[in-house]
Amino acid sequence: MNASGILTGLRSALNEPLPGHDRFLELSGYERPEIEAALRQDPAPRESAVLVLLYPEKEALHTLLMVRQEYDGVHSGQVSFPGGRREEQDVDLQATALREFTEETGVNTVGIEVIGALSRVYIPPSRSLVTPFVAYCDALGPTHPDPHEVKALLEVPFSDVLRDNVVQHREHYIQVLGRKATIPYFDLAGHVVWGATAMMLAELRELVMRHG
Repeated sequence: MNASGILTGLRSALNEPLPGHDRFLELSGYERPEIEAALRQDPAPRESAVLVLLYPEKEALHTLLMVRQEYDGVHSGQVSFPGGRREEQDVDLQATALREFTEETGVNTVGIEVIGALSRVYIPPSRSLVTPFVAYCDALGPTHPDPHEVKALLEVPFSDVLRDNVVQHREHYIQVLGRKATIPYFDLAGHVVWGATAMMLAELRELVMRHG
């Protein structure tokens, strides 16, 4: 599946009803809270956004993930898409995604085209409601990751996201459950990509496979 075909398919798919995360969550050993229930909480979940950037590198489509620094928090050391919480100056969540992308990776967002959004994901430990925006640019450009936030940037060939055996299973301690559960994860660049990021990748993969 070539880059042009993937992008053409995504542009179409992101303007249609999204598949959501049900198929991927069926692989999990536990259930996640429904977004509607999360929205009824008081106080409401914090709005956040991430950027799922696609770009060519050495004639192959890539996406950019980051390994978070180790810290005393629920997302310490995890692999995610660049992003973060909405701030007062952000006119909308797309602006949040672009601002946070630059702050965390140092990449200039001039020339980045946002082509649509995936389904929102609720993350119980941080009480975040995250909107993933899918974008494309002709070249990533120089990176200058924030050393306080980012341990490493991972340039992942998109063909790896599409490979047959990319989804694996392992036991993992789930904080909100207080126990271990068998979880599905994406085996990418030698890292375990699980949780909300894996849900986003699974939906993106499903859209590409369906429309590619």
